[in-house]
Amino acid sequence: MNESRPSSMASFWMPFTNNRDYKTDPRLLVSAEGMYYRDVDGRRILDGTAGLWCVPCGHAQPLITEAIATMAGQLDFAPTFQMGHPAAFDLAEDLMAFSGHKFSHVFYTSSGSEAVDTALKMALAYHKARGEGGRTRLIGRERSYHGVGFGGLTVGGIGPNRKQFGPLLPGADHLPHTHNLLKNAFSRGEPDFGVELADELERLVALHDASTIAAVIIEPVSGSTGVLVPPKGYLKRLREICDRHGILLIFDEVITGFGRLGTPFAADYFGVEPDLMTTAKGITNGAVPMGAVFSKRHIHDAFMDAPAGIELFHGYTYSGHPLACAAAQATLRVFREQGVMDNARAIQPYFEDALHALRGLPHVIDLRSIGIVAGIELEPIPAKPGARGYSALKKAFADGILIRTTGDIIALSPPLILERRHVDELFGKLATLLNNLD
Repeated sequence: MNESRPSSMASFWMPFTNNRDYKTDPRLLVSAEGMYYRDVDGRRILDGTAGLWCVPCGHAQPLITEAIATMAGQLDFAPTFQMGHPAAFDLAEDLMAFSGHKFSHVFYTSSGSEAVDTALKMALAYHKARGEGGRTRLIGRERSYHGVGFGGLTVGGIGPNRKQFGPLLPGADHLPHTHNLLKNAFSRGEPDFGVELADELERLVALHDASTIAAVIIEPVSGSTGVLVPPKGYLKRLREICDRHGILLIFDEVITGFGRLGTPFAADYFGVEPDLMTTAKGITNGAVPMGAVFSKRHIHDAFMDAPAGIELFHGYTYSGHPLACAAAQATLRVFREQGVMDNARAIQPYFEDALHALRGLPHVIDLRSIGIVAGIELEPIPAKPGARGYSALKKAFADGILIRTTGDIIALSPPLILERRHVDELFGKLATLLNNLD
């Protein structure tokens, strides 16, 4: 491994990055193990974000790295267009078991963005297969993130993600977000206010007519816009409205899937089952890019009634890549054998208390958490939105902790193997940072 500084930083156009600022003072990671990264200067950096929400089992898990190496020497690539390999089928069975058999089939992608676009296409094609081809409208939600494909951007609700790339797909609409600082600040778990916001879907049905609406897609907990937790009863009411009007409900669980809330999926935590569910990130513990769409049987079977031949004209070169399948199978084994979710549930109260101990520190206007994910909302600097959050990101790294910021919100989602000493280190350093933040 090359652990020296790169000879030049000019050629890499970095994603979702202030490239000009970053390259004046880069933050370079060269290795990782357990709860820590190590940077190019040899400093240990506590991972407060599970990489990018994607390493629930901790870094350099031996079972996962060994599985990838073994598969690389056995089967580096195999197509899944009119072909297959055993690991893809075995993993599908393992994933159905992990979901408690609430779903019947899984379709592989290479990322969460691809999983979202796949689920949206499935929803449109499902209605056509059933003779309701007029259902073409897709409903997203404000302050939501569904990846960077054109489908995901269309249903997503983050302004800067959308404005550079329009026009987007026609006909979409959006529900209002549920974040309410006035009524729900400093809540623990699901906030009390806002269930009635689900009824906005009835307004959209009245506006557009149910016969035109294919699907509603939401994140059970919005991660990339700052840990927005749904109000009590909100998701169940959305499910009821979708059922009443024949609209499919899609959960984007790219962030919340694979133990983040102490359950296999957020659907389990909230007791609400979607028709389709998108996943990625934690499915392979971040070790190999992979995504997947989980489907209820009625969705899959609607395609199987078509005339003989290809039922769904959709797929990716790397759907079910052998190395990704090996990594995912090993990740599920780590969950089973090492009690990853048991640990997450056990430490959750301590994590939550440590977060809320920050109340009253300078600039903190809200704290919210659910499972092992937390949001710290900071008061913006007048006329400089996002500047305080970005400053916190850089200061945190200098102090030896990796955090995620979105605007002026700090988002935390450490690996689920964390112990009390890691919680103490993370929030202790954050308290010092906040006390000294401009």
